[in-house]
Amino acid sequence: MTNDTLPVSIVMPTYNRLPILQRVIAALEQQTGLNDAFELIVVSDGATDGTNDFLAQYNNGLCLRPIYQQNAGPAGARNRGVQEARGEIILFLDDDVVPAPHLVRQHLWEHRQHPDERVVVIGPMLVPPDFPLSPWSHWMQGRLAEQYQSMTAGEWAPTARQFYTGNASLARSLFLEHGGFDPTLQRAEDVELAYRMADGGVRFLFCPQAEAFHYEQRTFSSWLNIAYSYGRNDVYFYQQKSQEWLGPVMYREYEARHPITRFAVWACLDHKRLVTLVTDLGKQLALLGQRFRQEMLVRLACSTLFNLYYYQGAADELGGRAQFFAGKRR
Repeated sequence: MTNDTLPVSIVMPTYNRLPILQRVIAALEQQTGLNDAFELIVVSDGATDGTNDFLAQYNNGLCLRPIYQQNAGPAGARNRGVQEARGEIILFLDDDVVPAPHLVRQHLWEHRQHPDERVVVIGPMLVPPDFPLSPWSHWMQGRLAEQYQSMTAGEWAPTARQFYTGNASLARSLFLEHGGFDPTLQRAEDVELAYRMADGGVRFLFCPQAEAFHYEQRTFSSWLNIAYSYGRNDVYFYQQKSQEWLGPVMYREYEARHPITRFAVWACLDHKRLVTLVTDLGKQLALLGQRFRQEMLVRLACSTLFNLYYYQGAADELGGRAQFFAGKRR
């Protein structure tokens, strides 16, 4: 390591989330057990809420290097941050993911256990104990928690599909070797890069001790758009990005869904009025389930809606309802 390099560069894009960004930075100031300094690169991606003034005036202990740019999306912002980074290891954090005091140390320790290997380290994003989540955000966090439990128990190993840049790290050289994130993607740019890295022999490791808490504030429509984008992107990835295995997996997962979910998808695909009716009903059921602590109702409503929008996205990318179900029969 030269005088110009550091062990770790934290790269964090941000856009109009100043209060929670301040909380994330305060938590990074409290990192423990580190013998070496790290730098924090915050890429203000066209923020207009006072973020730029806060970053420019910051002087509270961290080596914070702000970058200001016009809005380019998270992929472009992260690419810019890595270009400017001096760290041998890049640790990606989101601006609403508050790290536990040992997070940076755990990422660095994991990499030092595999000095000659091409690895990506993934840490968990947990439900914060002091922050009320919407039923749809709570449902999504619950599905992540199930994955974390399975990986921790050794039931299955992490794959490229678990590479979420809210809390993940890799060697800067590895990132540059694979060309970084695709800036044309506004969603799932992290797993798309992970697929390319997996094709290049990169291994994914899960480190349950590298904990962080996800203070997610997502609107209902934004949550539905995530599901829809994932569906479109999965089809795009297997048709245009050499991930042919994704097509059969998509249909196998569809067959494994709850019968109510499969019926909703069969009945609603390409029927906009019916989709609107089911969406409104599902939202109300999720809210009622949360209010009266009926977890099964929340789970059924959110799972049905998320899958409906996911498969509608897949159908739209394929060309419509007929093409989707034709692919299922093959």
